[in-house]
Amino acid sequence: MTDFAASAVPLTGGYGGQTFAVSAGGEDAVIKFYAKDPERAPVDAALLELVRGLLPVPRVLDLKREGSYEDPPYLLTERLPGVNLQAFLDTATDDQRRTAGTQLGEVLARLSGMPFLQAGMFRGGELTVEPFGLGDLTEYVGGLNLELGDGFAAVIDEAEELLAGGADRVCLVHSDFNPKNLLVDPQTARITGLIDWEFAHAGSPYTDLGNLLRFAEDPVLAAAVLEPLRGMGLGERLVELGRAADLWALLDLAQRAAEHEIAAAAHRLVSRMADTGTLAGGRPGLGVVH
Repeated sequence: MTDFAASAVPLTGGYGGQTFAVSAGGEDAVIKFYAKDPERAPVDAALLELVRGLLPVPRVLDLKREGSYEDPPYLLTERLPGVNLQAFLDTATDDQRRTAGTQLGEVLARLSGMPFLQAGMFRGGELTVEPFGLGDLTEYVGGLNLELGDGFAAVIDEAEELLAGGADRVCLVHSDFNPKNLLVDPQTARITGLIDWEFAHAGSPYTDLGNLLRFAEDPVLAAAVLEPLRGMGLGERLVELGRAADLWALLDLAQRAAEHEIAAAAHRLVSRMADTGTLAGGRPGLGVVH
């Protein structure tokens, strides 16, 4: 740990403050400390090994499996090239957004094709799946510190109806699939990295799509993302299915509205959903654009 401290530079993107850019063995690297969740370190390392060659993830350079709060476990990986996807999209042309969007859809398609027998969180380096045990959506909402009013019952009904008619499949879910965790080459618009796997689990094939499109208002990018998912047996109402599957994470984020702006935006969104009694909550349809 002390070997890395001299060159450690905090990385922005997540909200845990546990990830740093360092130099290791003469190459740029990233070190993530697991003081808050020490048992997660071997899980993240195993996931990166599982998907390497299929998804744009970094090589694992070193892993400290055990430790204390003062000297926590860590995962050391290579630092991938590229810039934050959101920064890229802020100035990207339509063609660049289509190129990036198509690749995002391809990554989502690969994730949806990595099956597991049951939904739940991963435990240990063997990636044992421990069922969630959260109950249904109504029970879940009732246990949260949110006052959404009677209108939210219609949102829950809509989400459950959609998911009941969707693909009955459990797959690998990144669970934080959004621009802050995606890297892109600004010259070629090629996706170069999918990082920060700390929330990955076995779950719905629509969850990551819903996360990516949660606050999306770009029909060009959305259409490009959706195209590779057509014909995957996931149904036609992909945007609505994604929003339904994302509802669990969105609600969890919304109850932490005071912590940061993204959580505050989530709270505003679920409030609009409750006010309108719709899963869309005023969000655009994001249909196919030619």
